[in-house]
Amino acid sequence: MTDQPPVLENSLRAWGTAAFGETLQREIRQLPPGLLPLQAGLTHGSVASESVDAVTLLATEESADILITRAGLHYRGVIAGCSCADDPTPNNDTIEYCEVRIEIDRQSAVARISLIA
Repeated sequence: MTDQPPVLENSLRAWGTAAFGETLQREIRQLPPGLLPLQAGLTHGSVASESVDAVTLLATEESADILITRAGLHYRGVIAGCSCADDPTPNNDTIEYCEVRIEIDRQSAVARISLIA
């Protein structure tokens, strides 16, 4: 993970409009590697891809200070072999899925994204 939290300004601006879901999905897919807990969300693979293939919005709510979204992230993982020349199991892609809680601060648009266990 990087030291700087993501800022989801476009999603904050789109809150309460029909464009919110699409805007949040686009911003999540465009985040730099390391800002999402993809590695921690692995269930089958050993190494997570650095990008999200799709985002499914599951629930939204709000409080006076934050916007809260629960989302499913669809991405790829790799089941790695030992990389030996005679290894019969080459690297294999696997489909991964995890759910995250996205909290967007209403003042700064800074987002906190955490894995839902």
